[in-house]
Amino acid sequence: MFVRIAALSLVSLALLAGPCAAQTAKPFSFGLWGDMPYKKAGDDPKLPAVLQSINQSDILFSLYDGDIKDGSSKCTDEVYTDALKMFNTLLKPVVYVPGDNEWTDCHRTNNGGYDTLERLAHIRKVMFPTASSLGQTTLPLEHQGKLGEKFVENTRFSHGGVVFVSINQPGSNNNVVMSEKECKYKSARDNAKCDAANAEYLERDTANVGWIAASFEAAKAQKAAGIVVVTQGDPGFDWPETEEVDESLDPAFSGFRNFMSKLIAQTEQFKGQVLFVHGDTHFFKIDKPLYSPTKLLPNFTRLQTFGSPSLHWVRVAVDAASDQVFTIQPVIVRQP
Repeated sequence: MFVRIAALSLVSLALLAGPCAAQTAKPFSFGLWGDMPYKKAGDDPKLPAVLQSINQSDILFSLYDGDIKDGSSKCTDEVYTDALKMFNTLLKPVVYVPGDNEWTDCHRTNNGGYDTLERLAHIRKVMFPTASSLGQTTLPLEHQGKLGEKFVENTRFSHGGVVFVSINQPGSNNNVVMSEKECKYKSARDNAKCDAANAEYLERDTANVGWIAASFEAAKAQKAAGIVVVTQGDPGFDWPETEEVDESLDPAFSGFRNFMSKLIAQTEQFKGQVLFVHGDTHFFKIDKPLYSPTKLLPNFTRLQTFGSPSLHWVRVAVDAASDQVFTIQPVIVRQP
């Protein structure tokens, strides 16, 4: 099930794409950013320059790939209202994707020992106040769930021959708890809460797989030239620098494996380009990590965005008529 808004702003109308949009789409650009600001890293004075840079750019909209706070501060209600204020300083639409620091990691004692599932429910109610995006101007979004309910954070929209998809797949292994030791390490959780976390993961992972499958079907129906998939968590890829080790097999990434296998299968059946975006690791990176360092999945590109303390963002130019569709440019923000 998804929810589509009925009333659209003038800006929203301009951003909608119809069937076969790739054939007549005009080039445009969008932005990607996340993992900021972290108060403990001293990011607050740096943030205004980032927001100003985004506002003064030519992008039509941006997507924020999670972590509205650092991972060792309390998950108080003010964190989320402050984030809304930040997003609503942007002149153009911004789509928010949840990160681990604002829910999966809130069980940590230095985060206040919150119930992570209660914080997720809070995000769904507070961070998605309407069916539109955030920002001073908005764009219409399709949501997998109803407002305030499960999976409302999984969204989709189309523009200029490209389908944009957000998926709630955060760091800390996608909320999977591997052992009792991990469950209680520097944590206020008990076994019951860890069991509930694993049950939540299974339900959400099933929903995520369904949402990405439906999104690829939408892209095919539109004859889209590309699809952009934005999550927060680094799902773990095999590093070409280490021939003896396949890092993607590390148990710390086990919570991502099912979704990533389905994403690979969908990419194989898609004629266009797939841009997979995530934050979490805080270092700007572009590569083609699949299938492995020695076997290429040609139409799959990974983009890892900047993050604290490197407060910069990424501009992506889109030309649906070009073979590669996406041209990626890091935007280095100089502080005053």
